[in-house]
Amino acid sequence: MAGDVLSQSEIDALLSALSTGEMTADDIKKDEEARKVKVYDFKRALRFSKDQIRSLTRIHENFARLLTTFFSAQLRTYVQITVASVDQIPFEEFIRSIPNMTLINVFEVPPLDGNILMEINPNIAYSMLDRLMGGTGASHSNVDNLTEIETKIMTNLFERSFDNLREAWANIADIDPALSELEVNPQFLQMISPNETVVVISFNSIIGETSGMINICIPHVVLEPIVPNLSVRYWMQSNKKEVSPEQTAILENSVKQSNLPVIAELGNAEITIEDFLLLLQGDVIQLDQKISQPLTLKVGDIPKFTVQPGKLKKRMAVQVLESLKGGDEVDE
Repeated sequence: MAGDVLSQSEIDALLSALSTGEMTADDIKKDEEARKVKVYDFKRALRFSKDQIRSLTRIHENFARLLTTFFSAQLRTYVQITVASVDQIPFEEFIRSIPNMTLINVFEVPPLDGNILMEINPNIAYSMLDRLMGGTGASHSNVDNLTEIETKIMTNLFERSFDNLREAWANIADIDPALSELEVNPQFLQMISPNETVVVISFNSIIGETSGMINICIPHVVLEPIVPNLSVRYWMQSNKKEVSPEQTAILENSVKQSNLPVIAELGNAEITIEDFLLLLQGDVIQLDQKISQPLTLKVGDIPKFTVQPGKLKKRMAVQVLESLKGGDEVDE
């Protein structure tokens, strides 16, 4: 039943029908083939395109790498955080999917309206707390009885970790995340309407020997002003760096001040190694260049001009006669 999400009661009823013989696998296949109309669930309205979901995935893959680096430095232990999935679901479904007692950080992201949730599995959170307090990273989940000290330590850690989202979102929007509250019971969150579409980014997290999930919930109302920025076209345009006239002038001036070797060749000759070893002062080597022919002037290793030799203020010099065709091309 591709594309449909069955509830637990529907799954139980289907398994019961198969086990009692009321329905066979062939019946299910025929029923699936007969269905031509796809049911649309307005509670699960898809408000983001696949292209936009891919952009959000890329953004938070970068965020996961930044989080890995940040937590590794803070906790001084092995940390691995990767994106597990990116889905758009109703807010009510997200609340039902997380534990009844967990750590939920509510962040404001001005200048965008609304809040973003960061839910951390208690096993992960207490493992981090234990490492910060000098322990081995053991997890002792008791999230319903957080002390003021534990709350303060965790709040500071996750608030600083969420600053990495600013860098991950830099190409999309200039945000300034700020922690507004810490909640342990998701049922008390009345942030948006239960049917409001949210994007949930789930991260697989390993802290030392403890593993768990970290979820970020972003309501559609928060992303709505910057939805056009999530397109591939915007990413391609934003990656193009425009050079200002001042930068162009500085670059041109730097190039003009660069030194290049300029060589005027009088000619070439080939001799044997034996003749080379027998050379003495006063010996003459005949070149392949006639006196009446112009010389070749090379800039670097590239022939650029034909010249004639002479003197200028008691120093040897050459006078440019003409440019060589093809002199701008570099031989491969």
